Amino acid sequence: MTRLLLRISPGKFLRPIAVSVVVALLTTSAALIVCYLLFPVTGVEVKGARMFPESEAWEATPKYASLLLLNIDALERQIKFNPWVKSVEMLKEWESGIVTVEVEERRAVLNADVGGRRIVLSADGTKLPGLGGAALERVGLDEVQLEEVLRIGEVLEENGVVLDSVDGIDAGGVEATVEGRRVLFGSEVGDGQVQTLKGLIKQYPDAHYFDLRSPERVVIGARSGG
Repeated sequence: MTRLLLRISPGKFLRPIAVSVVVALLTTSAALIVCYLLFPVTGVEVKGARMFPESEAWEATPKYASLLLLNIDALERQIKFNPWVKSVEMLKEWESGIVTVEVEERRAVLNADVGGRRIVLSADGTKLPGLGGAALERVGLDEVQLEEVLRIGEVLEENGVVLDSVDGIDAGGVEATVEGRRVLFGSEVGDGQVQTLKGLIKQYPDAHYFDLRSPERVVIGARSGG
């Protein structure tokens, strides 16, 4: 029996594959170039920011980017890594090619000394790198009191009540400024109390003092102790 051996060169198989890869790369490159030429990102504009630097928005945006291919969701997630940024929305302006970055920033509400550590917090409990221009007195806290302040900030945030600052804490409760009014909180503050406080602030514009230290009650007065 005679065996016929055929020797086939590997190049015959690899050459078509290489050609296909090169064609695909050229096609992709051409598409990217067309997208950039037709809809280039010409600039980045940041609105509503004081502490968030515009340079970070530029750094997050790829060079030679196209509006068509710009991944807005990924860019927004990257910008939100900055602790000053509470929320962000990026908008594409097709006529100008400018990407507008609308930022809502956090504000410092607590300047605390906790066991020798300085901590600056926003109303939602995020640690901030500094005061950001806020005039806050340093408050001495322990870890238990810090948790108490965080709970108060959380319940106010959830109910849409603006916490301006935490001004002091002692055995009598937590003293804070809420929407421009002096408020005293106890260790346990519920949603019902905060909703009542929210309504009373609007109902009694001349009242400057609100006491929430008694469960389920809100006491109001013209001044502290009134």
